[in-house]
Amino acid sequence: MTIGLGIRTKRVVLGVAALLAACGSAPAQTLAALPALPAPSVSAAEMGQARPIAAWVEFCQRYASECALDPSEPAQVTLTPRLWQTIGSINRSVNAALRAVTDQEHWGMPDRWDLAEDGAGDCEDYQLLKRKLLAQAGLPRRAMRMTVVIDEKGEGHAVLMLRTDRGDLVLDNKTSAVLPWHRTGYTFIKREAQDAVAWVSLGGATAPATTANR
Repeated sequence: MTIGLGIRTKRVVLGVAALLAACGSAPAQTLAALPALPAPSVSAAEMGQARPIAAWVEFCQRYASECALDPSEPAQVTLTPRLWQTIGSINRSVNAALRAVTDQEHWGMPDRWDLAEDGAGDCEDYQLLKRKLLAQAGLPRRAMRMTVVIDEKGEGHAVLMLRTDRGDLVLDNKTSAVLPWHRTGYTFIKREAQDAVAWVSLGGATAPATTANR
């Protein structure tokens, strides 16, 4: 366990460890109880290079391993019912465990990306912790891309895009449902690249300077 994690975050990590242990030891007959896979859908198209979020650059300086990209990893995951259950459980667990707070309230600055070590954070902190836990569960980091959108309020927001054989799915702190990207109602601006430590455009016309939405 990472030293310095807040009590709330430690509970999430312990809960995920218990979930993975349970999944590994579940009898074959429980497969019928696993959730149905999402229907195949279209993936988001890249539109060239994009400028990274400044707070992401600073985050990568502090947490280089969280931003490192291994080109030998698969660029997407093949969903199975058991893996789909794990993804949904981690999304719900993190959403329930963390306390939502803006970076201005938390750190006294407009935008700071972090791993919610003290159990509190805003949108990108939720997604970064989810990616860390999913990577610990065996998912390739290269298939999990931090993504910037414009939300239903017209504000900058961060989600985690999971690239799968059934299309690009979105983990979001605003909902417990993991949705296909085109069903979120968001305008997709840009995401982390899959072939370099960089960002690519997703076609959205207006790029927010920050992702300060809790």
